[in-house]
Amino acid sequence: MPLGSEASRGGFEGVFVVQKHTATHLHYDLRLEMDGVLKSWAVPKEPPTKPGVRRLAIQVEDHPLDYADFEGVIPEGHYGAGRVEIWDRGTYTLKERTDDKLVFELRGGKLKGTYCLIRFKRDKGNWLFFKKRESSP
Repeated sequence: MPLGSEASRGGFEGVFVVQKHTATHLHYDLRLEMDGVLKSWAVPKEPPTKPGVRRLAIQVEDHPLDYADFEGVIPEGHYGAGRVEIWDRGTYTLKERTDDKLVFELRGGKLKGTYCLIRFKRDKGNWLFFKKRESSP
């Protein structure tokens, strides 16, 4: 599930959502509007709200844009069966994008500030998700 071979200087603005997903294991789904879909990562622990906290983020399949509004129950027998609720949502600005790194500013209710996703195992869907320390003026 590549992010695209082109590098971007950033500037794109879109929506983001974090869905709390009580499935086989409780996790959080980070979704960023990008390339006409929601690029998605499963985050096993609560997303970081302060610098210094790093989380594993496992890239999963893209989702349609309208999934950003989904809350409810995925029935037993279906992929991802369990309860889904919106934990946070808002808009974001993409600051940097390469195949192995995303830097973006989140403007949500709980997640605010500059965040990074950095791929840490080449050719795998494992990323590191963390909030950057804000620079002093």
